[in-house]
Amino acid sequence: MADPASSLAQPPGATGVLVLADGTVIWGRGFGAHGSAVGEVCFNTAMTGYQEVMTDPSYAAQIVTFTFPHIGNVGANPEDIESRVEGAVGCVVREEVTEPSNFRSIERFTEWMARQGKIGLSGVDTRALTRRIRLSGAPNAVIAHAPDGMFDIPALVKRAAEWPGLEGMDLAIRVTREAPERWEGGPWRLGKGYGRAAFDSRPHVVAIDYGAKDNIFRNLARAGARVTVVPARTSFDEIMALKPDGVFLSNGPGDPAATGEYAVPVIRALLEADVPLFGICLGHQLLALAAGAKTIKMHQGHRGANHPVQRVGEGWGETAGLVEITSMNHGFAVDAASLPEHVEQTHVSLFDGTNCGISIKGKRAFAVQYHPEASPGPQDSFYLFEKFVGMLG
Repeated sequence: MADPASSLAQPPGATGVLVLADGTVIWGRGFGAHGSAVGEVCFNTAMTGYQEVMTDPSYAAQIVTFTFPHIGNVGANPEDIESRVEGAVGCVVREEVTEPSNFRSIERFTEWMARQGKIGLSGVDTRALTRRIRLSGAPNAVIAHAPDGMFDIPALVKRAAEWPGLEGMDLAIRVTREAPERWEGGPWRLGKGYGRAAFDSRPHVVAIDYGAKDNIFRNLARAGARVTVVPARTSFDEIMALKPDGVFLSNGPGDPAATGEYAVPVIRALLEADVPLFGICLGHQLLALAAGAKTIKMHQGHRGANHPVQRVGEGWGETAGLVEITSMNHGFAVDAASLPEHVEQTHVSLFDGTNCGISIKGKRAFAVQYHPEASPGPQDSFYLFEKFVGMLG
């Protein structure tokens, strides 16, 4: 049950399974929703925040392997949700989910997973699975849960093998909101929940939702902006009709080149109009594409809350070379070798040297690959929201 190289032989008590596209079958104990789901298997090294991970739209069409062994032991609550739209389809964990032990818990993680329609698999050697992903890349797979232990393994292998994968897939269109809305949520405080954001004479940020996390909007509001969120396919004219002081490009799932088919022309028009821009994750990749760079599919991706990123290039003053501890979730990256001369690299990963930040010379436009709203460090990257809002005066 613990070996990712398991044969088709089903061990006693197995009610869940992960079937890889190459035919590998990994048995375990299912929890959460019943049924099956297909996606790309990735791993996340964070020790906390499993609810936020599972509800992050950037994880759409993905099955998350948590390297931290104790997932679900602080339960679940309605406050630690990043979005009400599609997130990860399932997760793989080492230990069986125990009774929750946290004063903020409202229900068991297993019950919450079932209500969310997400499938869980426990009892898996997640270290071995993670090592497999690191060596061979993120595989396509089907995760399934059946309380009676009945599975059609050949059919699941076929489904995993026929799934096209994330490369070339536009998922932003599946997770974006359907209509513009005024953002009114404020920061969270212990015992008080989320506050209300002011929508007054503050600088106006129009945020393009490619699959955004709610905490990004809260941090923009906390930094002093009023925020209007618009769907991914909103046109340049529609954005400008809202009279933005700046435009935010959100995170999101899928292949940036596919989303860029409709997003890049809008971003280029915003650059030509000299509108201040700030992008995070997918928004970072889309800004790079709009500036003439290229993106690439990564071997295993970056997902976790402890990724060191160094500030590089000009303009940092005394903070040049400073290292931020960041939270990341991306399977595509900006190809640093493709950056045009008018695009400056501002951040790099100290894990593998990949690009983690850019700024456009002569424009008020910058972006980072990581997630400053996810409280890494825990405050290492909040300055980015203040920097952006400070441009809008």
